[in-house]
Amino acid sequence: MKDERTLYIVVPCYKEEAVLPETAKRLKKKVQTLLAAGKISDKSRVMFVNDGSRDRTWEIISQLHEDEPKLFSGVNLARNRGHQNALLAGLMTAVNHADMVISMDADLQDDVDAVDAMVDAYHKGYDVVYGVRSSRKTDTFFKRFTAEGFYKLMKGLGVDIVFNHADYRLMSKRALEGLAEFGEVNLFLRGIVPQIGYPWTTVEYERHERFAGESKYPLKKMLAFAFDGITSFSIKPMRLILLLGVVVFAVSILMLLYALISKLSGGTTAGWTSMMGSIWLIGGIQLLSLGVIGEYIGKIYSETKRRPRFIIERVLNKTE
Repeated sequence: MKDERTLYIVVPCYKEEAVLPETAKRLKKKVQTLLAAGKISDKSRVMFVNDGSRDRTWEIISQLHEDEPKLFSGVNLARNRGHQNALLAGLMTAVNHADMVISMDADLQDDVDAVDAMVDAYHKGYDVVYGVRSSRKTDTFFKRFTAEGFYKLMKGLGVDIVFNHADYRLMSKRALEGLAEFGEVNLFLRGIVPQIGYPWTTVEYERHERFAGESKYPLKKMLAFAFDGITSFSIKPMRLILLLGVVVFAVSILMLLYALISKLSGGTTAGWTSMMGSIWLIGGIQLLSLGVIGEYIGKIYSETKRRPRFIIERVLNKTE
């Protein structure tokens, strides 16, 4: 009977030299615990994906592989491609060797102990296990408000997304093979994965503070990421623009009738303020509408070029 217990833990890394040794230490301990419990096979690995870091990240990954080649693997991308592409590169590399793959960030904010529950859920027959934050007590009010608002907005726009889930998840081999069928360039994995189907469940965990280093997602990147997610999975913003256009057109007709009646009745007065207000309002609506439409056109442009989402320079993975 085929052994289907091989686990790969895929960890995308970008300038993580400060935290990587501790991450490797904790993941090593976790793999050894699962091995001792008989939940995974001895072919299981931790696969670090270097996303074009310019610090010592790849050097540390290479040393880890050299010291313990049967535990640590490495994937080095030819250049920085962003978190989602780096994660996908690791998943598509690991699927060739693993029966189940867990993805998590290198900063140790994701609770490593939740891996046990994910593996248990896999053995119960679930193909996808989402890591879901049990609370946001460690977040600032602004971060909590904007993050939860984003998930609610995505749901309101008709996007199938798991509330309070980022990219900490387990996927079976066949779920990853399903993911490979999605060829889009603009990646938003937490929106793509639910579209695959197959049995799924969730595991709750407490998110910790970053162990070391700096966050790679400042406010500007978070907003861009959120907008990418919305425009990649919903056309409702386009429909809202259409609705807004209809409303503005109706109001303009009413204002035209009002102006004509006022002129015919001789009650016209100089209205500089109302005129300027109308110009600014309509001009702003037009620019906003063009911006949203342009974002969709830009995505179409990116998709039609069919450029590779990542290029792997080197893979360190001794399977024998």
